[in-house]
Amino acid sequence: MVSKDLIIDAGDSEITLALLEDKQLIELDKEKRKIQFSVGDIYLGKVKKIMPGLNAAFINVGYERDAFLHYLDLGAQFHTLHRYYQLAVQKKGKIPPLSRFKPESDIDKEGKITDVLSSGQTVIVQITKEPISTKGPRLASEISLAGRNLVLMPFSDKVSVSSKIESQEEKARLKSIVQSIKPRNYGVIIRTVAEGKKVSVLDAELKELVSKWETAFNQIVKETKSPKLFIGEMNRTNTILRDLLNVSFNNIHVNDPLMADEIHKYIQEIAPDKEKIIKLYKGPLPIFDHFGITKQIKALFGRTVSFKHGAYLIIEHTEALHVIDVNSGNRSRSGNDQEANALEVNMEAATEIARQLRLRDMGGIIVVDFIDMQSGENKQLLFDKMKEIMSGDRTKHNILPLTKFGLMQITRQRVRPEMNIMTDEKCPSCQGTGEVRPTILFTDTIEKALTFIIDKVRTRRLVLNVHPFVAAFLKQGLIPVYRKWNRKYSIRLKVQSVTSYHMLEFHFFDRDDNEIDLT
Repeated sequence: MVSKDLIIDAGDSEITLALLEDKQLIELDKEKRKIQFSVGDIYLGKVKKIMPGLNAAFINVGYERDAFLHYLDLGAQFHTLHRYYQLAVQKKGKIPPLSRFKPESDIDKEGKITDVLSSGQTVIVQITKEPISTKGPRLASEISLAGRNLVLMPFSDKVSVSSKIESQEEKARLKSIVQSIKPRNYGVIIRTVAEGKKVSVLDAELKELVSKWETAFNQIVKETKSPKLFIGEMNRTNTILRDLLNVSFNNIHVNDPLMADEIHKYIQEIAPDKEKIIKLYKGPLPIFDHFGITKQIKALFGRTVSFKHGAYLIIEHTEALHVIDVNSGNRSRSGNDQEANALEVNMEAATEIARQLRLRDMGGIIVVDFIDMQSGENKQLLFDKMKEIMSGDRTKHNILPLTKFGLMQITRQRVRPEMNIMTDEKCPSCQGTGEVRPTILFTDTIEKALTFIIDKVRTRRLVLNVHPFVAAFLKQGLIPVYRKWNRKYSIRLKVQSVTSYHMLEFHFFDRDDNEIDLT
């Protein structure tokens, strides 16, 4: 069984989440502490500009660039949604439940945007794509509220079940349960994780989602101004937990006590039997260094990515698409059967490519140039392998068979900007100037900072974090350099190596692991 670990590094400005499978990094997510315009957020937006030629409108939701709403994304029940909102404004939120509201007629599928929207109108919209590059958010008015087991769709009566649930008997059971407990005028999508769940669990979640929707309308007052956040999606951390947490999830390591407590409460609600997997990390090293994630990030986010037996990928990005080139490297020198060698490298490359797509969250069109193979059977094996590996990717995607030129085309839904991490570092010695300070003076620089701390901060127990090479130098010899400092200044200094540091980077910390400001 594959073991899954989630490592959460909670910093002051952002939270970074790393998902490991058998200790291998397969997904990395960064969430700003004050992030705005996340997929799933529901806004009261104001129609800024109608574009009849595009059959779309630009909506002001508070972002620097107006968001885009196409006519086809309005949803068939747009008139009902808008009428319900208008009634809530008129009655200052004191309106009957949606289950007792009479729906309006559906909009015309072949209609025009000008028939439905007008400039200055307030509309309820949901973000379906985050701002990417120079584009504003992408919107829809067909609203959905996602829970762990169910997705609630107001103004719809349809109940559907995830196609990933294979048992027809279980599908029928779940559909029958939801149809019997859902209120009128609400549609529901039953998610894969709902398989085997009891009526009480589904009923409690459904009531919570309905309450979340109707509470938002009960809080509407006549003076409510747009643009404004109407219903916020849960933060990225909880969203990932909601989507990923399952029986194979082994550990959640987090370095922030408040976040650990928040996650603990969340898991108590959705899976009480899993609360013991949450572990607060209190080690001396940065959490990503302790679990070997920093090293993996540096190795996996560059232009060239190595994998088994000397083979490697070259990943290039353009505005229109991503291109991945598979190279056998020195692997081609071993063995005489070129076809078998090409198949083996391609199969291993498929595994790494699937990992890279998830890790970098690459979206849009991806073209993969595999090593040429002559056998149609081998090409089919590679196509089947890629489909099998990509089946674990939660993001919607489509894979086409290899062309006669050995190219595979993959489309992957893009809803947020691609994860891009610079792995090349500025020269730590010269900071890009080309001129280097005498390295022989580096220990003097550290000692000067040490004396400043002793004089100004007046603390005697310190931790010095440095690059492993520098740490080794400070600890070498019969009487190491750092021990000489201990005697000289009557302090207790501990030296720790941090692999993510630049060669000449160093930081001092006090006994409570708080960094000491040297400015």
